[in-house]
Amino acid sequence: MGIETSSTTFGISEYNQADMSYVPDKLGIYRPLIPVTHRNDEYRESDFETLLKMQSKHFWYLGRHKFLLTALERHTSDSHQSIIDLGGGVGGWASYIYTNVPNRFKEIAMGDSSEVALLGARGVLPKQVDLYQVDLMNLQMKNRWDIIFLLDVIEHCPDDLNIVRQAYDALKPNGKLIVSTPALMVFWSHNDEYGQHLRRYCIADYRRISEQSGFKLVDARYFMFFLSPLYWLSRKAKSKKLTRAELEAAILKEHQVPNSFINNLLAKIFLAESPIGHYFHFPWGTSVLGVFEKPGC
Repeated sequence: MGIETSSTTFGISEYNQADMSYVPDKLGIYRPLIPVTHRNDEYRESDFETLLKMQSKHFWYLGRHKFLLTALERHTSDSHQSIIDLGGGVGGWASYIYTNVPNRFKEIAMGDSSEVALLGARGVLPKQVDLYQVDLMNLQMKNRWDIIFLLDVIEHCPDDLNIVRQAYDALKPNGKLIVSTPALMVFWSHNDEYGQHLRRYCIADYRRISEQSGFKLVDARYFMFFLSPLYWLSRKAKSKKLTRAELEAAILKEHQVPNSFINNLLAKIFLAESPIGHYFHFPWGTSVLGVFEKPGC
């Protein structure tokens, strides 16, 4: 069974058939029966073009993806699982999973509220990766997924706890929620303001979220530790020495891939944190990872 388009056939899995609140369109994007409006005040749609250029090349994404994949391999073992990356933007993480562990999961999907993001992701991801237009505040899913990712998402949202609770409902019993966010307010800079962040998190925040949402916090650890002194020095120096216009220009430059020598060097340093950072707890880092588990029946 499939959906015919002018050039492609998109298959409907047994899982998709169970998503009665979502209907696939001619591009194979699953749309909710209740229309979704992207909240531009939480993440600007204009930034997705920049993200599309960075997500497979920039040292930060290369290091983060490797660290997340190591966590995924440590905390999951069943190969017949369904996974979805919520707030997945233009498909960087879903593409990384499909490329690096193509046969590991039974179903790989990505969800975002933005039409711009979904169309960008459709151009990057293979047709085997399902796309969902979702409202993170109202997922309309129940016991649907084995693993959900919220990667650098909840720091943009006023009600982060509700988003986590929505993920809880969407997970099957014993399902895992894997979250990453910017870490520690000491690293707060104008870059957070530019990125529309509302907060940075510490491990204690993850414990609070787990207690208030019903999840068990299985693992929490900081990462991007090796580069954190450089990160702190560079951003604090810019905040103090640059005019507002110069600061904005510097921030825009940071949201581009550095020249190949610097990018490769920084990538090697960040990549060295995997698997080291999973055997030892770094005392701090500019990001924090949490692995949450929904109790079984």
